[in-house]
Amino acid sequence: MVEAFLGTWKLVDSKNFDDYMKSLGVGFATRQVACMTKPTTIIEKKGDTIIIKTHSTFKNTEINFDLGVEFDEKTADDRNVKSIVTLDGGKLVHVQKWDGQETTLVRELIDGKLILTLTHGSAVCVRTYEKEA
Repeated sequence: MVEAFLGTWKLVDSKNFDDYMKSLGVGFATRQVACMTKPTTIIEKKGDTIIIKTHSTFKNTEINFDLGVEFDEKTADDRNVKSIVTLDGGKLVHVQKWDGQETTLVRELIDGKLILTLTHGSAVCVRTYEKEA
């Protein structure tokens, strides 16, 4: 149920984000800034469209999509990717594909927290968000 994900989420913990970005080919300076940034994610729904906004001092991004429908996305690190987001067993599964590569972003709710697991090859990053009151 997508409704459970709706709201404003603040990053409280991040593990292996630098390794994940390195795996994607993100440059050193960008990784340094991104690792210090604590973004806020806002998840909204209008009709069938889901909107995910990410706000930080580094960069603001926004994606709009319908579940199961492929869309073009420009990532925070400036990759142009083909994305598709599905709801699978209560998890929001976001797959990005570009240049023969693929990364998966899985959002799930565990103990009231939003857990974002990023996977690219052997690099796995887990970022934990808490809902803002």
